[in-house]
Amino acid sequence: MCGIFGVIAQQAIVKEDFKKLVQHSRQRGRDSSGLVYLENHQYRISRADYDVVKLLSKERPYHSHVILGHSRLITNGLGDNQPVIRGDICAIHNGIIVNDDEVWDKLKVNRQYKIDSEVIVGIAEEMLQYNASIEDIPARVLSLCKGIIACALMLPSKGKLLLFSNNGSLYTGVKNKQVYFASERYALDLIHCENIQQIKEDSVILDIPTSVMPFVVEDQKSRKENLIPEFIFNAQEEALLKYEHPNLKRCTRCVLPETMPFIRFDEEGVCNYCHHYEPRNNPKPKEELFKLVEPYRRAGKELDCIVPFSGGRDSCYGLHLIVNELKMKPVTYTYDWGMVTDLGRRNISRMCAQLGVENIIVAADISKKRDNIRKNLKAWLKSPHLGMMAMLTAGDKHFFRYVEHIKKQTGINLNLWGVNPLEVTYFKTGFLDIPPDFEEKRVYSHGWSKQLVYHKQRFKAMLESLGYFNTSLWDTLSGEYYRSFTEKKDYYHLFDYWRWDEEVVDDTLLNQYDWEKAIDTTTTWRIGDGTAAFYNYVYYTVAGFTEHDTFRSNQIREGQMTREKALSLIAEENKPRYQNIRWYLDTLNMDFASVISVVNNIPKLYKE
Repeated sequence: MCGIFGVIAQQAIVKEDFKKLVQHSRQRGRDSSGLVYLENHQYRISRADYDVVKLLSKERPYHSHVILGHSRLITNGLGDNQPVIRGDICAIHNGIIVNDDEVWDKLKVNRQYKIDSEVIVGIAEEMLQYNASIEDIPARVLSLCKGIIACALMLPSKGKLLLFSNNGSLYTGVKNKQVYFASERYALDLIHCENIQQIKEDSVILDIPTSVMPFVVEDQKSRKENLIPEFIFNAQEEALLKYEHPNLKRCTRCVLPETMPFIRFDEEGVCNYCHHYEPRNNPKPKEELFKLVEPYRRAGKELDCIVPFSGGRDSCYGLHLIVNELKMKPVTYTYDWGMVTDLGRRNISRMCAQLGVENIIVAADISKKRDNIRKNLKAWLKSPHLGMMAMLTAGDKHFFRYVEHIKKQTGINLNLWGVNPLEVTYFKTGFLDIPPDFEEKRVYSHGWSKQLVYHKQRFKAMLESLGYFNTSLWDTLSGEYYRSFTEKKDYYHLFDYWRWDEEVVDDTLLNQYDWEKAIDTTTTWRIGDGTAAFYNYVYYTVAGFTEHDTFRSNQIREGQMTREKALSLIAEENKPRYQNIRWYLDTLNMDFASVISVVNNIPKLYKE
């Protein structure tokens, strides 16, 4: 996934306008970059494994009348950067093609790289070999490939540039007879383009200077960090993961165990969590939501709502409802903080492509975010504390911050959230000695008084390992501020009006959208989250339960599941997820055996 951009000019380009275009595209990812530009009747390509702003300052291609580029959030093919080149064709592509292996099997040309985007160039190459019409290439690509495709395909020998998209994440505009394109409309608004059009149903074919000379290619590599570590199965490592079956006393109504913080059982063995439970999955009439969103609807093809979109099952199902039930025209927004797995990204690509929905990405500095997590994990390992596990996920809270940015950039106020009402855990703060607030109606707690208590308890725990006082602290605190303290306007939760039913959700996603499941677990929950497998392994190893126990308990209380079925499910869902845990520790450059050894030796909260 990346931000793509370009300008085709009849005269010298406006340097400041182009720099603004590049700067905004950088918002979508800065892991690598690439530029294509014309110099002395020959197209030059410069690819780098660093920020596009740095690359632009080195290349300074402002004399050219044609410049294309990208700023990339790496998803696969670390060594195969864009633009992707085959012969005299090159492409820059935003999105993920989820069936590239299948498409290659249908082509006669051979694959050369790992990067999924190559298949677009392969299709074009094969079509031109058989003298197919240039105008037919976009339709052929979109008919064969699944997943988001927003592409600029350059055919220098033909003097053509093809722009096409299947989800609308591509716009063109004109200024002073110069044609600009970008992944988002806002980039073109910044430089005051006119006649801005979204490319979605019809492709755009532009004339560019013809050149029969081969591309001049320069690859600039300086990164030492491996952002996409290759998974190699290691049976000895997997054997380090323990899965004990402690004999815990559990609630006779739900499945919460005696190690749950602040749990108490009555004479019949029923826990206080059950006694205080108020149904949460009891939606209001849908008609109320239809009335609430009516003032936000826009005529024609204008987008009318923002959907915060993680690629998890709840936000994916929520998008399905918004398009098919509410009949609204959404734009999705994804905050990628470095712990979104490729599985999560592929499901984002599947959903947005099939529903034809634009996806705006805000990507953090992945290296910096992972460095922050690594520092906090090292601090945690020196003094393991179950109440401090949340420090490992603190960096994702800026998700809430950037919603406001997207509202300003798009001019859309309404945002619709697909937050699961049953994802209430209590134990994560309970292990900080904070008792549960059974009156809290939100999944995320708000308010100064609650947050002050939380931060006081967390600060006390931080003093046990001073490594927490590192450069990540401001990022953590500012993210939590935007989540818990800033006023939220013009937003509604879908599952306040639609009953959340796991069977319906899974059936819809798996059968209608070919939604991808993880290979190392039976559940569809949390599979796009790179941190969940690790922290749940910690919770289970030390306390004998995980998020799955609390989630299934809530389903029991809602009458959606029997206790017997819940016990059967958690027996599977609590099994260690070796592949996901290994990915997590590899991306943090942490030694698997050393980390798991510390976790396995933490004193248990139950008798062994």
